[in-house]
Amino acid sequence: MKQKHITNKVNSLLGSIMALSLALSVSLGTASGQNTNQQPASKVAAQSTDVVLIPPTTGTSGWTNVLSATIKTPNEKDLFITVSLETGLFTQTATPPDSSATATVQVQVLLDGAVVDPPGVVSYGSRIQTLNSTNVIDLSLNTLDAASFSFVAGDVTVGVHTITVQAQVSTSGDGTFAASGAVGKGTLTIETVRLITDPTGVFEIN
Repeated sequence: MKQKHITNKVNSLLGSIMALSLALSVSLGTASGQNTNQQPASKVAAQSTDVVLIPPTTGTSGWTNVLSATIKTPNEKDLFITVSLETGLFTQTATPPDSSATATVQVQVLLDGAVVDPPGVVSYGSRIQTLNSTNVIDLSLNTLDAASFSFVAGDVTVGVHTITVQAQVSTSGDGTFAASGAVGKGTLTIETVRLITDPTGVFEIN
């Protein structure tokens, strides 16, 4: 009966989060304001969506493409890539016996199919919940947060480049547990910059 109770609560959570996916609005543009099919030289590219990018998942979702944009660099530049995402985590543990639940949302950015490293994989949300007790206790936590991180790709060559954001949900546990994670709304902003390589120097910003 305890396991059925936990399963029902998880199903209720998954249904409420999935309801968010009924609305979808995507916008994509460049600083030039021209038709993107002509691939103009761009200083900034952006994309946003209000759909649930990865629905509530138990186990491991594997890497999933969630956002993507194309930018054209007229000369060798560095790319400053900012990814903002909503992440939802749900964990529930019950005793006896002792139990634990883990839920994690990880994000990486690809430049033309190659992982931007450093920083590589970044955790946008992570929780480890452990319950140790000799009494019957049921503990559940459900959160929805927004996280943002900036990735930097250095010395990007001249040409058209595709930046893809990937996310994965990973959950696990022991004992009597339930765990799930989701990725909600998201935005991707890409800007061409020239990074400061000598931190001791004095630089003029125009």
